[in-house]
Amino acid sequence: MSHVAHELATQPACWERAAELAPARRAVLPRPGERAAIVGCGTSFYMAQAAAALREEAGQGETDAFPASEFPRHRRYDRVVALTRSGTTTEVLDLLAGLRDAGVATTAVIGDPDTPVMTLADELVVLDFADERSVVQTRFATTALTLLRAHVGAHGAAAVADGRTALAEPLPEGLETRGQFTFLGRGWSVGLANEAALKMREASLSWAESYPAMEYRHGPISVTGPGTVTWSLGETPEGLAEQVRATGATWVAGRLDPLAELVRVHRLALAVAGHRELDPDAPRHLTRSVILTAGEEAVR
Repeated sequence: MSHVAHELATQPACWERAAELAPARRAVLPRPGERAAIVGCGTSFYMAQAAAALREEAGQGETDAFPASEFPRHRRYDRVVALTRSGTTTEVLDLLAGLRDAGVATTAVIGDPDTPVMTLADELVVLDFADERSVVQTRFATTALTLLRAHVGAHGAAAVADGRTALAEPLPEGLETRGQFTFLGRGWSVGLANEAALKMREASLSWAESYPAMEYRHGPISVTGPGTVTWSLGETPEGLAEQVRATGATWVAGRLDPLAELVRVHRLALAVAGHRELDPDAPRHLTRSVILTAGEEAVR
């Protein structure tokens, strides 16, 4: 079994632990009414998008999400939360150092505490039980999101139950032979749709796209047709399923909690990788952490 296959299968158990941890870490996460930003790179950025939308939907306060490299340093926030599995990513460390010098409160949600992030963030939330050996992120990302979801009161036992269902139920037949995938979301699940597409690209080298569901009809549906798949990870706009099927594409409606639907996509990415005889533990051109030194990328 690949590292990523093992790690994605442990997600529901990790979610339970994160939800149990959330109350004890309340003081170092954004408080109701604070203006907050959540940052990350790659998968962690997409989890930041989902978490920011969840916090605003819960009425907890204005919340923005940015790639760490694109953070607008002229804006003022009460707290910035950085999601970083490795604790070594250059863009995150540079941003935390700058925020420390500017006197902005920061919290890092990390998988490995024995890293440079320890000296740069004001506070840490350690999810070492969800850390991963794989390059491709699955359980750390969804566990970090569950922590933030529980923090704003938007997580429940049903999400864990749906996660276990997502691992147990068979995937729709024939999807592993398809070459093009589109993922749709609404509200907080837009970030999950973005992550679903990234996972398909990373693990299986698939052509994969993602959009807010209502935006899909404003152009992107033009590349949909026989042999393609459109998968909804959130609420489906009325009439969209019928429009997709009319193109000849396969429509997959999300029946489970959106985070559990993402687990189903994780499984699909591995299935497509297996069909193409790819090693998901060795994704092309990727490393576990991006560390830049003198303009060059170093591998950790």
